[in-house]
Amino acid sequence: MPQPKHNVAIAGSLLFVVFLWGGNNAGTKWLVASWPPIWTGGIRFLLAGLLLLAVLRFTSWLGEYRPLTSGLRRQLWLRGGLSLAVYIVVFNWALRLTAASHVALYIGASPVWTLLWEERPQRTWASARRYGAALLALAGVLVLFWPALQTAKLDLVGEFLGLAASILWANFSHQMRILSASLSGAEVAAHTMWMSGIGLMPFGLAEIAVRGIPINAGCLGVLAFCVLFGGVIPYALWNNALRYWRTSQVVLFNNLIPLSTMIWAYFFLHEPFTPTFWAAMILIVVGVVLGHSNWAKIFGMPEGF
Repeated sequence: MPQPKHNVAIAGSLLFVVFLWGGNNAGTKWLVASWPPIWTGGIRFLLAGLLLLAVLRFTSWLGEYRPLTSGLRRQLWLRGGLSLAVYIVVFNWALRLTAASHVALYIGASPVWTLLWEERPQRTWASARRYGAALLALAGVLVLFWPALQTAKLDLVGEFLGLAASILWANFSHQMRILSASLSGAEVAAHTMWMSGIGLMPFGLAEIAVRGIPINAGCLGVLAFCVLFGGVIPYALWNNALRYWRTSQVVLFNNLIPLSTMIWAYFFLHEPFTPTFWAAMILIVVGVVLGHSNWAKIFGMPEGF
């Protein structure tokens, strides 16, 4: 069991991950304003996946490297690469059309959709709690949608794409859980990222052929930040935390990513703090915590309560 000082170090590393992922969301938002969305997602995942794969192949920092069998490689392409590629296209388009903080909040609600996916309604307290959590998260989503319903159609499309990205992220997380039965989390991430990048490259190059792409120090610098500090480094820290803490403890730090994204977007993209952001964040975070916390254990209730 980790000692108190070690727990503080783990918590600090996870807060740093939250900080970096907020910056990654803001950086991606800045990139897709001038770069085609599919190309942006494809090149980021290709580079991040290859870098993470190199770390696995030539170091022991994230565990032992294991060659893939043909069956596992096929599963990684279909379950991992394909689902991640579809997700990032929708995610990047959502970032292009609406506020980065809104998109981050939609993704923050994805654990609730995963709960609904994994369990049908039952006449138990646990089921009622989970579906109550889903209603809270849905209320948060509606709070985000409300201003868009009254303003520009472009905003509404962006909000719908943000919600779609949240559902696609829940699907991707479900596929990752299946793949993680055979590979470590770092291996799954490395292979799915480079595979999704390869799959998106033809479409990304087609975007560039049609629209062109500006190449300058700013764009390359933000891309490098998103690859290294939005992919390789935070994932290594996240994976390290999972070695010592329960998954439920680590995942709760996801709830801080929308706030981190909002702060980055405010200072670097000059996005205002929208009135609906705080209300939606409270509803979604409470919904996620309600749905994922083991209240029976906390309050000493029977397992079937």
